Amino acid sequence: MPDSDTGAPPKVVLVIAATLAVALAATVAVFALTQGRARPEAGPLPLVPVPAPEAGSPGCTALLGAVPTELTSNGSALKLRELANPAPPATVAWGTDDPVVLRCGLNRPPELTQTAPLRVVNGVQWLQVSGEGASTWYVVDREVYAALTVPDSAGTGPLQQLSDTVAAKLPAKPLRFS
Repeated sequence: MPDSDTGAPPKVVLVIAATLAVALAATVAVFALTQGRARPEAGPLPLVPVPAPEAGSPGCTALLGAVPTELTSNGSALKLRELANPAPPATVAWGTDDPVVLRCGLNRPPELTQTAPLRVVNGVQWLQVSGEGASTWYVVDREVYAALTVPDSAGTGPLQQLSDTVAAKLPAKPLRFS
């Protein structure tokens, strides 16, 4: 019912409408904040298989038997993660949101050419292949090819730690381009 002097709604209706608008805005803000902090349950990680003809090799057995149960990523600990069945052979992963994945026994990466830029990390030569949101780093100077896929948000800790493991378990070999 309009105010008899101005034709505006009564003050009670305006106060109720304003209160409802503020309550709705607060509810939306709280919901948005809590959703941003919610972490998905970390069940077994499903991974697609990739060709890994050397997955059963002694080199992969030695490497995978020595991987750490935890990696450091930007000061946070990434714990070894269970893989969903059927799990790809010679594959391990760490972390929940954006996991770090190591695969061993792969084919020679086609990007490995005589002019490909390589990076040496803790005595291990790696070939970086950048993707959307992650990079895959291939060990290219050992008896087997291994690939470490690292999300862009992870920093260099996982690569450094896995370089130490590769250097300790797999002797260096000359690069192979064919």
